[in-house]
Order: sequence, then C-alpha cells, then structure tokens
Amino acid sequence: MSTLRSIYAPGLFWGQVAIVTGGGSGIGLATARELAFLGARVAICGRKPEKIEAALATLAADGVPAEHLLGGPCDIREPDQVAAFVGLVLERFGQVDVLVNNAGGQFPSPAELMTPRGWEAVIRNNLNGTFFMTREVGTRAMIPRKRGRIVMVTAMVARGFPGMAHTGAARAGVENLTRSLAVEWAQHGLRVNAVAPGNNIKSSGTAQYGDDMLELARKATPLKRLATPEEVARVIVFLASDQNDYITGSIYGIDGGMPLWGDIWVIPEPETPRT
Repeated sequence: MSTLRSIYAPGLFWGQVAIVTGGGSGIGLATARELAFLGARVAICGRKPEKIEAALATLAADGVPAEHLLGGPCDIREPDQVAAFVGLVLERFGQVDVLVNNAGGQFPSPAELMTPRGWEAVIRNNLNGTFFMTREVGTRAMIPRKRGRIVMVTAMVARGFPGMAHTGAARAGVENLTRSLAVEWAQHGLRVNAVAPGNNIKSSGTAQYGDDMLELARKATPLKRLATPEEVARVIVFLASDQNDYITGSIYGIDGGMPLWGDIWVIPEPETPRT
C-alpha cells in the first residue's frame, strides 16, 4: 500500500485527464503519481516500454484504479507516434485537460566535440518532440474544448549551460515556445507555463552524471541540499490545476537558489565525440 501524501485538496483533478510524457521515472513518474492521487485519469508514455510498465505497476500499488490508467511507448521525436498515442488517450478517456511535457534527454560534451548528428538528436528530443506533442494535444483536445493546462519541464539554462550547449539551446527554445503559446492560445482558454529544475535534483535524470557531480551541485546550492522529484512535481501540479488561472507564460526555476550564487557547472571532457 502506498504512503503517498499530497499538500493539495483531495479530488483536485477529479474528472480530468492528464498526459505525462517521460512518465516512467523521475520527475515524470512523481508528477503522474500526484495527479492520479488527486483524482486524475493519467496517461504516461516514454520510449522504453519496460519503464512504462514498471511505472504503471507503481501507480497501481498506489491504489489507482486500472480504468484510470493508460501507458504505452511513444517516441515524441516521431510525429506519427505522437498522433497515435494522443489518439489512444482520446479513444480511451475522451478528453485531455493537462499535458506535462517532461520527456527529454541529453549527454554531456564540450561544444567542440559535438557532432552534427549528436547535436540534432538532442534538439529533436527536447525541442521538436515537445512541440509535436504540444501541438497534437492542443489542436485535437484542448483548443476545441476551450480549456487546458500545459506545463513544460525544461532545465536551468538562463545563465548558460557549459558542457550541454545542445540541450541548453533546445531548452531555451522550449521556454520561448512556452511564452509564445501562452499568448497565442490564451484566446482558447489555455494556460502554458514551464518549470526549470536545476541539476541539483536527485532523480533518475541526474543520476547518470554520478555522485561527484551531484555533490558539486549540492555545494553550489545556497540551501545546501539536493531536491527530490516530488518537490518539482508539486510546482507542476499547481500550474496544471484549475486553481492556476492567472499565471501563463511563466518559467519557474526549481533550483534552491543555485543561479544566485556559486559556481554551477563543471564542463565534462569526454575522450571521444558522441554521435
């Protein structure tokens, strides 16, 4: 039995349907768990079916009814797969009220060692894929109903992202996309915002860079601790809720004050280019 708790009112998302991309682990799974706990019917997707199956098992262990859950593989870089997944959600649940664009990925590399292929792969994943999913959900599910909440999950890139120029550029593009759509789609009743977690979140996304990098991030954080995926999820959940009706086009840093103080990044030096 799950011990999951929430700071939000029970039933906050009752009657609503949420899609969470990259919902198999980390921030995506933490967000899906909270949304489901608060009454939403939740659809999660990702590139690895085994991670989605494991996440569905976690949600079931939380006590979420099977009829409130949907999961499946979807590579957001491929428009056909995005269209198919959104169609599956609409066929099953009939609506989409919330979209959390959490899927993404990158690898560390100095800019001079990035190949064109490696650069393009990260841009496709973090920028193109986010747009494909947002456009599909917006045009097919939210704009026709004149309601919806979209939350982008980017990264702390405002001061630059040494060693991650590809994802920094892509995430900056997503932040501008957030602001642009907030203006364009306000007439349709949509609210579009973003959260920008720092590299001081202890999650599956940052674990790949090792304990030494996380310790450096902790030391560079004024609060002197790492955050959890659940702390990021709380902000996402508020922005995704109907209780947020007057915030749109905003980017919320979730970083313990790291950009205000200290040396943030250590530039990696791989021996060979990544493709």
